Amino acid sequence: MKTTLRIEEIAQFALGVLLFSWLDYAWYWFPLLLLLPDIGMLGYVFGPKTGALTYNLLHHKAVAIAFILLGMMLLGDFYTLVGVIMFAHASMDRVFGYGLKYQDSFKHTHLGTIGKK
Repeated sequence: MKTTLRIEEIAQFALGVLLFSWLDYAWYWFPLLLLLPDIGMLGYVFGPKTGALTYNLLHHKAVAIAFILLGMMLLGDFYTLVGVIMFAHASMDRVFGYGLKYQDSFKHTHLGTIGKK
């Protein structure tokens, strides 16, 4: 099942790349911005509950899709870009086993425990 989920996330990452290619931004922006959603980890400075909230907010695909749709329909390319980067980043993270966080520990994710096989 883990392999199936990884393949699914790789396909979603590829979708993120495709969506980015439709935007009018130079390609160098994609790798430069790809790790930006990890700024949500700064919430862990205030404890695991706040950290999980901020991390999950920036790594939740529904939030990313909302940005994409709002950007496409109302707000413009910048918001679409934000959503595409969030979506691609979340997919990339999940390929490597970094899922949405539970409130007790950074390593406790919806995909299991980070570092545990």
